[in-house]
Amino acid sequence: MSLEQQFVGVLELLLAMTLSMVIGLNRERRDKDAGLRTHMLVGLGACLFTVLAARAFPTDSASRIIANIITGIGFLGAGIIYQTKDGTRDLTTAASIWATAAIGMVVGIGAWFMAMCATLLVWVTLEIFWYLRNLIKSEPS
Repeated sequence: MSLEQQFVGVLELLLAMTLSMVIGLNRERRDKDAGLRTHMLVGLGACLFTVLAARAFPTDSASRIIANIITGIGFLGAGIIYQTKDGTRDLTTAASIWATAAIGMVVGIGAWFMAMCATLLVWVTLEIFWYLRNLIKSEPS
């Protein structure tokens, strides 16, 4: 990879970390184990693997690398979910990690605008709909 490509790749890594941080801050505020740093590292890692796949292996290998990122994040998410006597916990956090990885991958292919819009949508889902859910739960039956 040329120095220019590496420089653009580093900018993409920084953007992926920043967007992932937005999602991670929400999970951190909700006191989840997979919070700020976890989301930032997932976004960074997914972006790095995608940049590497897209630029270093621009053939069929890139799609295999990307498919394996998705599988690996699925295993990470599955490890976050746990069962209690009251029900299943941290499904939303696992889903947010999956979405964060996807955002990192989108940044890695250079679709920065789409990544920013996806981050906004994930944030709205986590933040705004959390309040809506609590409002619905608090209404008398």
